[in-house]
Amino acid sequence: MSRTYEAVYIFESSLEDAAIQEKIAKHHAMLHTTEEIKVEQWGRRQLAYKIGRRDTGYYVLARFSCDPKVLPEFERALKLDEGVVRYLITLYEHELGAPPMTEDELAAARRREEEEEDED
Repeated sequence: MSRTYEAVYIFESSLEDAAIQEKIAKHHAMLHTTEEIKVEQWGRRQLAYKIGRRDTGYYVLARFSCDPKVLPEFERALKLDEGVVRYLITLYEHELGAPPMTEDELAAARRREEEEEDED
């Protein structure tokens, strides 16, 4: 059973862009997914706090679907990669913000708003 995950990687900022793309492709190939992996390149940014001697990193966000059984080997490869400063993989549930409302919930919210306006 496939699940959707979101991963944020922080790569060594001294790596060239081509090397980072190569590492991303190599790691994502380990996921054995048939669906497209959505990748957002955030680029080089200041770290919130120093990690060792590093104060900058190259940030990448990826969203992918895969079998949970492949994640341990995927994480192991990330840990062993010296170009990866930090990473975080989370279960992706939905976009940030309020969850979508059904038609019934929208109608009830409109009625409440109208009742509140009538009271004023």
